[in-house]
Amino acid sequence: MENKNIKYFLYARRSIEKSDREEKVASIESQIKEMREIADRDNLRIVGTFRETKSAKEPYARAEFTKMMEQIKKGKADGILCWKMDRLARNSIDEGTVKYFLQKGIVKNIKASDRDWYPDDNALMASVEFGMATQYSRDLSKHIMRGMRAKAEAGHRLGVAPLGYKNSKYHIKGTEKILVDEERFDSVRKIFDLMLTGKYSPVDLQKIAVDDLHINMRYGRRKDSKMSKRFVYKLLSSTFYYGQFEFPEGSGNWYDGKHKPMISKEEYDKIQILLGREGRPRPKTHRFAYTGLLKCTECGASITAEEKHKIQQNGNVHHYTYYRCTKRLDSKCTQKALSEKEMDGQILEYLKKIKIPKSINEWVISAFREIYEEEKKSKGSLAHIKKEKLENVKNRISNLLDMRVNNEITPEEFSKLKSDLEREKHNLEGDLTDNNDLVESWFVKLQNAFDFSQTACEEFGKAIIDLDLDKKRGILASLGYNHQLKDRILTILPFKPFLAVEKLSNAIDDLPDKLEPPKNLTAEGYNGRNALNSALMWRWAESNRRA
Repeated sequence: MENKNIKYFLYARRSIEKSDREEKVASIESQIKEMREIADRDNLRIVGTFRETKSAKEPYARAEFTKMMEQIKKGKADGILCWKMDRLARNSIDEGTVKYFLQKGIVKNIKASDRDWYPDDNALMASVEFGMATQYSRDLSKHIMRGMRAKAEAGHRLGVAPLGYKNSKYHIKGTEKILVDEERFDSVRKIFDLMLTGKYSPVDLQKIAVDDLHINMRYGRRKDSKMSKRFVYKLLSSTFYYGQFEFPEGSGNWYDGKHKPMISKEEYDKIQILLGREGRPRPKTHRFAYTGLLKCTECGASITAEEKHKIQQNGNVHHYTYYRCTKRLDSKCTQKALSEKEMDGQILEYLKKIKIPKSINEWVISAFREIYEEEKKSKGSLAHIKKEKLENVKNRISNLLDMRVNNEITPEEFSKLKSDLEREKHNLEGDLTDNNDLVESWFVKLQNAFDFSQTACEEFGKAIIDLDLDKKRGILASLGYNHQLKDRILTILPFKPFLAVEKLSNAIDDLPDKLEPPKNLTAEGYNGRNALNSALMWRWAESNRRA
């Protein structure tokens, strides 16, 4: 009878996080429907309804709850209808507000679906009820974090899969949760390949991704949204693409992912160097040919570039580009700037130095090919043996299954034997792949280096005339990166194959006879023998020499 004179606010809340405990509360509408039925049954007067889809874990986060409590304080209502007490509060601050209003009589009755609360009730019981709700919220947070950490430790990155990958809809225990996105994987890999050439800036790659590769983003307001310039920097600096991720971000906890890597760690490191700062790419407002490829020898800082303009009295404007140390590691670095024109000249001199006469180039490649074919046969025979072993292991696994079906061995024996055979099979398959890579890699790299040396000088000279920054950068990046600059002198640090080319170029002057383009087979054979007998062309001298 007392409750008939109370004016009630009906409050219904649903957490954003849907826990198992809350599944029985189907929706906000079901809470309102249930409490209105109780109000009709007990002839209670509802003067307002507040509904909210917010977690009550943190205080001051629920606008509707705050609004309701302010109106109660003004006397517009003196009772609350709610499904459960934990709908009102799950943190100590909001809990204290509700308990204070109740104990002071500002709220005369809180009616839940299971019981009523009045100002003269035992305060301990209300504290226990609210305390259970608050503790549940705290425990739930811990359980969620523990589960997320366990998934990260198992190699599964949480959240939406990065571009080029997709989240699996159906997850089977022990399998990966992030899968390759067949529609976009190869296109995203193309972006990394173009960056690795050293010819393109992230700004260039954004245009290529949109105009040529037609890469659309899968998420956001629209699924067909275009890739932004900012996203390209984020993509190129993401460690996920070589197989590692950090969880939580900024925690310093790194995990090896079970997803298929798109690039190698070495490729990732090179890209960070090309971006200009390891792990922290920064936008470039100007395009320069050699930034990201040079280091100051004195202090170890990166070499940057800047443009200078000179206006003559006749109105002509001349543009100059200079490369200098950033001095970020040592503000007292004494190195002075080098003009791009002077740097072009030094690079051109190096390219002339490694250019091998065409006739000698053909003899050397021919000799390398013979060694390659012999090594290929040797490796091939070894591969044939391993293939036979692999087939034998597969047959043994098949026979093992038949023995288990016929109950000739126990489940424990079957499990142990199968595990050993599967391990052996995995090792043999890996060896076969490694052999194939080793056979081809050294010859292909050397042949590419020698072919490059034939045309690089002319191509670079043409790029200087045409002001082709991309081609100039591409040629220097093909030679290597982290080249050194000291006292305005550029020291090129080439990749290993180009060391062989440079070594051969230096050795030509030391050959017994001056080599001329051969006029007949006899001369070619003589000159070829002289070239190939030079000790400087071999890694070591023995009966089975390796070029």
